[in-house]
Amino acid sequence: MKPIWIVDDDASIRWVLEKALARENLATRSFSNARDALAALATETPQVLVSDIRMPGDSGLDLLAAVKERHPGLPVIIITAFSDLDSAVAAFQGGAFEYLAKPFDIDQAVELIRRALDESLRDTNVEAGPVEAPEILGQAAAMQEVFRAIGRLSQSNVTVLITGESGSGKELVARALHKHSPRASQPFIAINTAAIPKDLLESELFGHERGAFTGAQATRRGRFEQAEGGTLFLDEIGDMPFDLQTRLLRVLSDGHFYRVGGHQPLKANVRVITATHQNLEQRVRDGLFREDLYHRLNVIRLRLPPLRERREDIPLLVRHFLVQSARQLGVEAKRMSDAALQFLMQLDLPGNVRQLENLCNWLTVMAPGQTVEVKDMPPELLRGAGAPDGAASVPAPPAEALAPAVTAVAGSPAALALAEAGGWVKLLELQAAGMLAAGQGEVMDVLGRQFEAALIKTALRHTHGRKNDAAVRLGIGRNTITRKIADLGIDGAQDD
Repeated sequence: MKPIWIVDDDASIRWVLEKALARENLATRSFSNARDALAALATETPQVLVSDIRMPGDSGLDLLAAVKERHPGLPVIIITAFSDLDSAVAAFQGGAFEYLAKPFDIDQAVELIRRALDESLRDTNVEAGPVEAPEILGQAAAMQEVFRAIGRLSQSNVTVLITGESGSGKELVARALHKHSPRASQPFIAINTAAIPKDLLESELFGHERGAFTGAQATRRGRFEQAEGGTLFLDEIGDMPFDLQTRLLRVLSDGHFYRVGGHQPLKANVRVITATHQNLEQRVRDGLFREDLYHRLNVIRLRLPPLRERREDIPLLVRHFLVQSARQLGVEAKRMSDAALQFLMQLDLPGNVRQLENLCNWLTVMAPGQTVEVKDMPPELLRGAGAPDGAASVPAPPAEALAPAVTAVAGSPAALALAEAGGWVKLLELQAAGMLAAGQGEVMDVLGRQFEAALIKTALRHTHGRKNDAAVRLGIGRNTITRKIADLGIDGAQDD
């Protein structure tokens, strides 16, 4: 094993680390400046490099950049004073393994170096993602049945009903069915029927003629026309309003439909694939779903198993999502320790594959080091793992539980770098991903209130507390800002 290099202009720091590591039977080599360490790198490399940030001549950040250019897989630990915390976070995002803040506890320092050492000695052959990401990942027997069904349906135009829990990947299956069908060269149009208000859904599906209703200033093609010759995927079909179910049944029966306000029948050459997480048979018994439409849709039924029924796929999915997330953020992909993978495989993860993907996005941003350990998991997952009988349920945490992690990201130079790359929307996406990964509910409401509060507080600071002036600057009414200030509990506002 190669020695651990210590680079610090403070002789006392070098001495303390040398003695502590010697007690662990770890060889060391010390340098008083970055220049000498860089010169030594020309002929040899350490197992781990520990460097101070502020030194005469080249800084620790200069050394880090040079090391990462020559040896990208070498773990580098940065030592910094508290005043240099922002620089340390920037260095971490630039490739540092972790940072030690002065004054540091020597036992914690040795533990961190040990962890970096394990990282360095670990097989670093990260499974590279394919040039074209696979449509669906899964080696479990239940998923192999899904793959076989897609294969059997590859040359068919038959209607398919996909059932499965939320987040299990129903749209991916629908896209795969389209891609491997005779219609693959034609459009694939997806629509979530539960996400569109009832009074707009009919127009969304079938289009409308000019003047059909107030605001219809031009003729608009609906999703059926947009999908002509291809595939129309109707997600959450169980939530479709009852009266629209009749119109859909008519299209499936005779292949014709009318735009809203139209009198000319239009021919629909479209393959319809539907999906739902609900029990359609029960909704039929409850009078909420037409029985004739149910039988029309349920020609071929494809059940997608929840993640808890295919736990053996979790390592494969985790590797894929970590590589995917790292590629999106332009950073090196993290790896999961065996213990962390075992921990995840014991969880139920009610959000299924989508929750696992969000968790990997969270870990890519928040987990220290390149190898993710159990202790790096979101606190909510760790608390949930202690549920009775190992249920590993994921409670919905309060927004304040995530605030420290979000603040750590948003207040750092790393966040500024992200903001430059993707704007504040990217930071919002990261916060939402963390909340979703933790299983928190009402994410839209929580983030919406935070967004409004941030805008109003900023405007009030800009206008020195004058709320009427702030309302004008924000482009909202005086009564609106007064109501929101009271609803959000914002202090410091005054009448102009």
